[in-house]
Amino acid sequence: MPHPGNEAQHRQPSLWGSGRCRQTLGQTNGRTPGLAMGLSGGQSLLLMPLWLLLSCLQLGTSLERIGYVPQLSSATLAGRLTQSTLTLEQPRGQFSHLNISDFDAIWLVVAHSKASQNFTAPQRVEDTPVPASFSQRGYYLTLMANRALYPGDRPGKQLRVLRVGNDTRCSPRTRGCNHPLPGPGPYRMKFLVMSDRGPVAETEWSSETRLQQAEALQAVPGPQSAGTVVIIAILSVLLAVLLTALLTLLIYTCYDTCGSTPISGPGEPVCVRRYDTHHVCSPPAAGGS
Repeated sequence: MPHPGNEAQHRQPSLWGSGRCRQTLGQTNGRTPGLAMGLSGGQSLLLMPLWLLLSCLQLGTSLERIGYVPQLSSATLAGRLTQSTLTLEQPRGQFSHLNISDFDAIWLVVAHSKASQNFTAPQRVEDTPVPASFSQRGYYLTLMANRALYPGDRPGKQLRVLRVGNDTRCSPRTRGCNHPLPGPGPYRMKFLVMSDRGPVAETEWSSETRLQQAEALQAVPGPQSAGTVVIIAILSVLLAVLLTALLTLLIYTCYDTCGSTPISGPGEPVCVRRYDTHHVCSPPAAGGS
C-alpha cells in the first residue's frame, strides 16, 4: 500500500513543488502549532504532516490578486467600439511580480457580465475555454501573451492597444482564437496568468462594456407639417407637367415623320418616269447612210 504522503504528493505536484510551499517547510524548523497549544512532542509530530498539507493547499489554490482594472482605449481612437470588436489599453508593467515568470502565459478573459461571477480559472492549458463554448459557459480566453510584451516603460509613438475580436480567419474552436464577439454584450474582461502548473494570478474585472448596435431606419411618427405637404404637392405637379410635355413631344415627332413620307401599298402601281440625259448620244449604227 502506498504511503499517504506520497499519494497526496502525486495528486498535488504543483503545490509541493512550488517555492512558497518549500519556504513553509523550511520555516517550521521542528516547531509545530501543537507545541504552542500544549500538546506533547509525539502528538505534534503526528499533526505536523497534516498541518503542512493544509498550509500548502491554501497557498497553492489561492490566486494572487493584481490591483489592475482593464480599461477601454482613449475615446478619441477611431473604432474603439464596433458591432463585434472593442479596444483595450495594454496592461503595461502590471505583471512584474516575483511569482510570475517570463514563461507564464497571460490570457485575456472575455466574459458576459452575468457569467463573470461564475468564472472558474482552468487548471490546465488543455482546459482553456474557446470562443465556440461561449454560448454554454459565458466566457472564453484569448490573446495569449507574456509579460515581456507588456513592459513597464513608457510607450513611444507606436499605439499600444489590444483589439478584442479582430481575427475573422481563425476557427472559434481553436484555443486562443481572437474571434469576433458574438453579440452586443455587456462584456467584462480581466487578465489571467497561468503557468504549466495552473493559474498563478489575476487582475480585477473591468466595468461593463456594450458594443455598438445597428439601428433600423424608421419613418418619423405623427402628422406631417404644412410646409412638408406643400412641398410634396408642388413636386408632384411639376412631375406631372414634365411627363405630359415628354409624351406630347413624342407624339408630335412620330406624327410628323409618318405624315411626310409616302408609302405605297402592296397593290398600288408605282410610276417611274423615264429620264434620258440630253448630252449623251448613241453612236450611229455601222453601215448607215
